[in-house]
Amino acid sequence: MAADQPYSVTVYASSSERIDSRYFPVAEELGQRIAQRGWQLIWGGGRYGLMGAVSRGVRAAGGSQRGVILQQFIDMDVHCKQTPDMKSVTDMRQRKKGLDEAGGAYVALPGGLGTLEEILEILSFKQLRLHDKPVVVLNAFGYWDSLLAMLEHGLAEGFIPSTCRDMFTVAENPQAAIEQIEATPAWRPSTHDSRGGGTG
Repeated sequence: MAADQPYSVTVYASSSERIDSRYFPVAEELGQRIAQRGWQLIWGGGRYGLMGAVSRGVRAAGGSQRGVILQQFIDMDVHCKQTPDMKSVTDMRQRKKGLDEAGGAYVALPGGLGTLEEILEILSFKQLRLHDKPVVVLNAFGYWDSLLAMLEHGLAEGFIPSTCRDMFTVAENPQAAIEQIEATPAWRPSTHDSRGGGTG
């Protein structure tokens, strides 16, 4: 990232409007705190669900943001129209690549299959030493408890190397997520962690 560009945080989040309303203020607060740090939000570009909420939080605090979204979603008019920096792509692999490469850190808000895929992929990339950036699971209201339990099960059974426990942190609220990003050192697995050539 060029020196004149702000530090950026990629946020993965639900685009659903059918979720419990208690999650929306959490996403908005995260956006506000990102902006207050002078950081840039990188996100999926949508204006609904927690995607829309984190974006609103950034705008409310006068921050900057960049969206990466499928052109078909723009055609469906679900994108954030208040964001001038909106990159359209033609497929989901390009979208995920754009979100991954632009982020200096990653935060997973509660979400569905897409969010689950994104956060697990970014963790697998970290295990493979493709990046050493902070990864935070924002476990609002215990939403990610089952995922965290599954990861612990994988660690206990030896499917996930024990050193991978340090690849991410878990935050209960937006303030803790920001503090963890600031405090996370570069992560370096030992050479045997990726033995076998994969993350599975």
